[in-house]
Amino acid sequence: MDLDRGGARAPPRFVAAGVSDKNRDGKRTARERLVQEREAQKARDRRRRTMIVSAAVVGVLGLAAVIGVSPRTRARTRAATTARPVVVPRGTDAEGDPMIPVGAKDAPSTLTVWEDFRCPACAQFENVFRDTIHELEASGQLRTEYHLATLIDRNMGGTGSLRAANAAACAQDAGKFAPYHDVLYQNQPPEVDDAFGRNSRLIELAGKVDGLVTETFKQCVNDGTHDSWVRKANEAFEKGDFRGTPTVLLNGESVFPKKGNEQITQENLKKWVAEANRGKKAGTATASPTATP
Repeated sequence: MDLDRGGARAPPRFVAAGVSDKNRDGKRTARERLVQEREAQKARDRRRRTMIVSAAVVGVLGLAAVIGVSPRTRARTRAATTARPVVVPRGTDAEGDPMIPVGAKDAPSTLTVWEDFRCPACAQFENVFRDTIHELEASGQLRTEYHLATLIDRNMGGTGSLRAANAAACAQDAGKFAPYHDVLYQNQPPEVDDAFGRNSRLIELAGKVDGLVTETFKQCVNDGTHDSWVRKANEAFEKGDFRGTPTVLLNGESVFPKKGNEQITQENLKKWVAEANRGKKAGTATASPTATP
């Protein structure tokens, strides 16, 4: 190995290597700074997008709160509705609870149903047990009393529960409550969709019931003739301290989703009615037309 007179000196190849390492280190540091800056910018962009989305969500929730929760809004709606006279649907009890009866007046058993036309669980109950209930009504074993609530309007906003209940009461005036009631549940929109809030949609669905769509029916629906009666029915629901809809009682005893330790099924409902009616005569006096099977 060669040495200069001043002492040991690193071979040129080591000097070159040292310069190359420094260059690489410099380039690596620059790349790292660039990567860090890019990541920082991405983080800032993410925070900005999050703030924009969060603001939009808060705005939507705020709007929902105004529409569906505001006590003042509900109070104004209630005041506007109750200010109108209560027009009782034909064939219902003008003095007692606001309800619509279906089946024989003198049937030995009574099924009491509290429901809301916008309520998905109510539609599930009706669509599963409809045929069984109509069979028991047609044979005089059962009378069904429908109490109409507007729970979903209160919780979700909108007027579909009220508008549909008024239209159903208008159908009762025409003697066609039961088939129209069934049509509404067969065509129920999603809970968040207030399609029943449009009278035009309710009249359109009435076309599925023979003879229901008349000028009288359309005027009743569009005028909200029975709105105050529906509000009265809903107030009875609220005072009843029920847990929700549907609430289903057989001769005053809860049978939905179960009676005692037995789950409700079509066969169990028939069995429970038969047990309650043992030794009793079937009813014959029709309270309201039943749906056509």
